[in-house]
Amino acid sequence: MGTFDRVPAFRPAGRAEEAAVASDQGRYMTDNAEKWDIVFAGGGLANGLLAYRFHQLRPDLNILVVERDTSLGGNHTWSFYESDVSQSQREWLAPFIVYEWPDYEVRFTPYSRVLPTGYASITSDRFHDVLSQALGPSLVLGAEIRELSESGVVLSDGRTLSADIVVDGRGVSNSKHLVLGFQKFVGWEVELENPHGQTRPIIMDATVEQLDGYRFVYTLPFDEKRILIEDTYYSDGAVLSQDKLKSEIRSYAERRGWSIKTVVREEHGVLPITLAGDIDLFWSEGPSAVARTGLRSALFHPITGYSLLEAVRLADRLAHEPIDQINQIIRTYSKSRWSDYGFYRLLNRMLFQAAEPGKRHKVFDRFYRLPEALIERFYAGQLTYADKVRLLVGKPPVPVFAAAKCLSESQFLNNRTDRGVHLEA
Repeated sequence: MGTFDRVPAFRPAGRAEEAAVASDQGRYMTDNAEKWDIVFAGGGLANGLLAYRFHQLRPDLNILVVERDTSLGGNHTWSFYESDVSQSQREWLAPFIVYEWPDYEVRFTPYSRVLPTGYASITSDRFHDVLSQALGPSLVLGAEIRELSESGVVLSDGRTLSADIVVDGRGVSNSKHLVLGFQKFVGWEVELENPHGQTRPIIMDATVEQLDGYRFVYTLPFDEKRILIEDTYYSDGAVLSQDKLKSEIRSYAERRGWSIKTVVREEHGVLPITLAGDIDLFWSEGPSAVARTGLRSALFHPITGYSLLEAVRLADRLAHEPIDQINQIIRTYSKSRWSDYGFYRLLNRMLFQAAEPGKRHKVFDRFYRLPEALIERFYAGQLTYADKVRLLVGKPPVPVFAAAKCLSESQFLNNRTDRGVHLEA
């Protein structure tokens, strides 16, 4: 698809109307159902995609999604590279996609580069619309979960929803068994006074002043005057100074020659970047018989913190399995991916521990000079042995002695005393 291509709108009704209908239907069904096959606690990305896939492939199952907000998916823009997903996954994801571009760009002080890998974005509005139409009465919105166990959930109003399987996808779970860095951001979707002139996503514009670790600005052009601007940091701490980042967004727009007419929407977040951890002890926390998804199951890309790719893969995997095996399959898959991502955590330790905060941008500067196919495999979590060697050979962008101290994850973990940094759920 070409520049500024927006996928045809998927909006059979207004969002507020859909939320009210789904909530009313869900309450009606809840009052009359004795027991559910699966109750999904939380209507975020991972649980939403999993429920959608079960609805597609297992219509015989009686499922229910319970969300505390009046809409699904929160307030987010999720994006992925076309090379992240298979053709079949791309097909069933298609209804969720709002924007797509044939390529993207990165900018560093010495150079810029356009990479011919497709890029696509899903908005929380579209996520809500698609799921609301698909699941209909299998939704309960505006319902706070007071208690959760393997046999069901109790809502804040006292209603009890019994289930054979409970899947907890209510966002990040703070764990003392992980050592984290953080990717934090504030984003504005803005309408400009005049056309912005940007034809493709700029995934990283690191030509900005380097503050609080590695800093870059992420921009997605939605049409000639509408664009998403996110000021983003790879930082040691999780504190997000929203007012400061909003000011930086305005300054960035001014430097690009953009005059902001309206701030259409705002989003912000603090994502976990894993440096080290003990995955077995991580999974020992919480009720052992309750399945967990998304950030709560440590299923996210360790360097970006993004969970869409793993959510898609998990949804495909679970939709074909007996539901009484969901909990064990997720745990096994999570531990397998943790092992697969060991090299990524090494890179994170080098980024956060070996590189000086103001020079972390040099790591990404060097990375984006590598072959396009390697970059695609990197983000897809499918690095080969040769890729790993290629990433480490040559003049390192961090001091060699400092990098050497990061090699052993177990030693690094044992030497740390600052585990369990809390994130906002």
